Amino acid sequence: MKNTRIAALAALGLAASLSLTACNGDDTAADASSQGSSSSNSSSSSSSGSGSKTEGGSSEGGSEAGAGKSGSGQNSEAGTDAPDSGAKSGGGKVTFCKTADLAIDAQDAAPDENTGRIDITMINRGSKTCSATGFAGVDIKDEDHTSSPIERGQAQPRVTTLKPGDAAVFNLAYEIDNSGESLASPTHIQVTPPNETHTVDLKWPAGAGAIKGAYTDVQVFPTHTTK
Repeated sequence: MKNTRIAALAALGLAASLSLTACNGDDTAADASSQGSSSSNSSSSSSSGSGSKTEGGSSEGGSEAGAGKSGSGQNSEAGTDAPDSGAKSGGGKVTFCKTADLAIDAQDAAPDENTGRIDITMINRGSKTCSATGFAGVDIKDEDHTSSPIERGQAQPRVTTLKPGDAAVFNLAYEIDNSGESLASPTHIQVTPPNETHTVDLKWPAGAGAIKGAYTDVQVFPTHTTK
């Protein structure tokens, strides 16, 4: 009987111990779960904050780039004003002379028997001042109906501004062939004024000396005023 009670008390104690251990285990698991959840939330919050900073930096960088482009555009607009300013400071509204406004003539102006020179004069018959600065385009037509372009001589163009009634002149220069065996038989001079596209045909001046060599030996010089 005594042994039975001792056995019953022992069983009771063992059951109580097991119950207490089970309770402690659940509490520990709950604590661990709570800590894990807190850690996860903290990590998620940290990650979210980091991403937000990155986007903000990118946005700010884009804004600065946009401002830079805007500034560049303003510089570009200022640059487009430069040609207009230059045009005003360079003489205002003076335009190049038009072929239709020029009376053009060719004359023999040889200074001696060995040096050939033809003066081509252009008179401004228009109502406005114009510029004839530069080299005229010149071709010489031969009696065989061919034409040859004339090369430019070594000279710097001079500013040639013509008021109504003013004249400009340019020269063709070559060496005269006195042998009587010249192979060149020029009939016309085709003249295109500087910075123009319309051409006029002038007769080769009567009495002009024969060209020595070929038409490639003739040179054209830039315009200048007669004053």
